Amino acid sequence: MAAERELQIAPLVQESLVHNTRTLNNLHSLTASLLGVAAGILGLESLAGFAFYISFSLLAAVLFYVLRVAPSSLPAGKSLGDTSRYFRRGGGFEFWTGGLMGGLAGFVLTWTLFYGLVRA
Repeated sequence: MAAERELQIAPLVQESLVHNTRTLNNLHSLTASLLGVAAGILGLESLAGFAFYISFSLLAAVLFYVLRVAPSSLPAGKSLGDTSRYFRRGGGFEFWTGGLMGGLAGFVLTWTLFYGLVRA
């Protein structure tokens, strides 16, 4: 009953959810490419490069959450990491790690390109 009342007071607008998801996907793609450039210039190889990508992608998600998503005051019944107000399907796993697989191809592409340019 409380969730229904919340939706009546502050409804979820489909266009806003789509915009937020698109913005997050763009952030993941850009972050993956920039991390690929950094990993290539640093000369990282194998698991060190992938660990670099995973750790800094999660750091980018945390920074995005802290700077853009985290409300100044949490509504009643919401936890600190709850992103269901801004993203479809409750956010959660999709918000924090959804861009890891989507940005992996861009990361590997720029990683190998810049590694080859620096080491050549």
